[in-house]
Amino acid sequence: MKPRIPHLQLGLTLALLALAMAVSVDFQRLAAGVALFLLGMLMLEDGFKALSGGLLERLLARMTGNFGKAISFGAVATSVSQSSSLVSVISISFLSAGLISLQAGLGIIFGANLGTTTGAWLIAGVGLKVDIAAYALPLLVLGVLLMFQKADGAKGAGRVLVGIGLIFLGIAFIKDGFDAFSARFDLTRLALAGIAGLLVYTAVGAFATVVMQSSHATMLLVIAALGAGQISYDNALAVAIGANVGTTVTALIGATTANFQGKRLALGHLVFNLVTGATALVLIVPLRVLVDWLAASLGIAPDDAMLKLALFHTLFNLLGLGLMVPLRGRLLVWLERRIPAPAPAASQPRYIVGDLGTFPVTILTALQKEVERLQRHVLALISTGINLRMEDLVASRDLALTVSRAREPIRLEYERVYEDRVKSLHAAIVAFCADQAALSLPAHDRTRLGELREASGVLVRAVKAVKHMRENVTRFTSEPQGPVTDLYDQLRLGIAQILVEIARLDKISAEARSSLGFEEERRVLEIAHQKLLERLEGLLQTRRITAAHATSFLNDSGYALDAERRLVQAAQLIFRPDDRAEAEIERLLQMEDDDALTATRDEMS
Repeated sequence: MKPRIPHLQLGLTLALLALAMAVSVDFQRLAAGVALFLLGMLMLEDGFKALSGGLLERLLARMTGNFGKAISFGAVATSVSQSSSLVSVISISFLSAGLISLQAGLGIIFGANLGTTTGAWLIAGVGLKVDIAAYALPLLVLGVLLMFQKADGAKGAGRVLVGIGLIFLGIAFIKDGFDAFSARFDLTRLALAGIAGLLVYTAVGAFATVVMQSSHATMLLVIAALGAGQISYDNALAVAIGANVGTTVTALIGATTANFQGKRLALGHLVFNLVTGATALVLIVPLRVLVDWLAASLGIAPDDAMLKLALFHTLFNLLGLGLMVPLRGRLLVWLERRIPAPAPAASQPRYIVGDLGTFPVTILTALQKEVERLQRHVLALISTGINLRMEDLVASRDLALTVSRAREPIRLEYERVYEDRVKSLHAAIVAFCADQAALSLPAHDRTRLGELREASGVLVRAVKAVKHMRENVTRFTSEPQGPVTDLYDQLRLGIAQILVEIARLDKISAEARSSLGFEEERRVLEIAHQKLLERLEGLLQTRRITAAHATSFLNDSGYALDAERRLVQAAQLIFRPDDRAEAEIERLLQMEDDDALTATRDEMS
């Protein structure tokens, strides 16, 4: 989910690169090293996505219960994947889908910043001191071989190996490029001292990170240049600060397609890095003294500028955590005021908005919440369509009594409310499902996507069924008219019972639901409908109801049964229990049947 470079900027970048590579062969090696490194980072990111099989997302959902856990998750996940962008993208997607809170999202971003410092340690401690290019070729061969396998796990592992191999090659190319440069050019002549050097090289670090969209790449370049003696230590410290600030620009661009929560998180990321960077610049002298003291304590050689730079990078990120963690409450309040939540509109989607990424768990969670919201609109519209109020039904202790007392017609433009609250939201859900169907989702997730899309369509058809009977319901129940009123009250009562049961399901945890209850509900509907028809037959035979009224009721009872069936069908699709839970229920039932069979056999013997 990297933001695209504008065409003009891309054209200028390509022109400058072509000119530089035409002038200098050494620059070609340097540019190729950066390209290989960035390509390796992308492959590594894609590989971890595929290899985790959703593990990273599941861990994120479980490990963000409090702010401390969120910081730890961000730091560890970034250290393992070596991709703060991957962790940030998942965080924004989870936040947009409502799976985590804004506070948890901020904690992950804070931790991810700390996790990026492990990359500097690896590059400074191993990457530029060991001939890692020798390990690159075997990794590339094994990785490519695995990428051609059919299993998703093998493909993901292959991408990870290829990504590591390309990163190793990129580091080797960059190291060789700077070594060659040092033999011909002395870039230290461009060094700047004092405040001017701090500001200029901080800007250089930020600009390089924005162009390459990778703080890891910027840190690799500056550590390699420092090792080759092509940049001064003071200027390298400033570049490291700038690299941290530059990562926020990428996040801000990426958040332009996110919802309001994603925008809040991106702005919080910017505030955190700007405060951290500004504090590091102000305290650069004491920080440098502290680095020298810690380096001596840790056994780092006084002239090992690369490891000292990695230590500085870690220290000022820890400083940022120390400053911002106590202020997170104020930051949250400021972010919520700065980017307020949009006023909720019934006709507009609330969850399937913005960029949810390509993670099945966020896509399906947001879609489920949106379909559940559509279901609530449908329940409210159907209840008013039969002159009942949903809040009265849910609070009622005697539904039959509540229905029999509801004689006042509810004035409602049924068609207009359907267009505003149901049809427009259903159209948004269908469009969203069509967009997500183009993604390469696992088979199980594609099936779930189809189920939720089908549920939304079934809900719409339930509303239309009630529309056909609304006029007669109002005509025959607004005042008592004998047996025909009783019959229509029975129709209303049957629908009301389904509405209340579904409303209660909405408040029950997924683990407590079972498809077995839906099947029982279907059976009860059929029995109740048959009893109504038998009662109608008796009323006709005794001439207590006219043939015209009986014909109207027959038609409307069909519409009512159709609406009830569709409501139950939609609820079954929306609230489908987890396959593993359902399988466990079936296993227990089978065990009971087996026990009963064994007991019967014992009695017979």
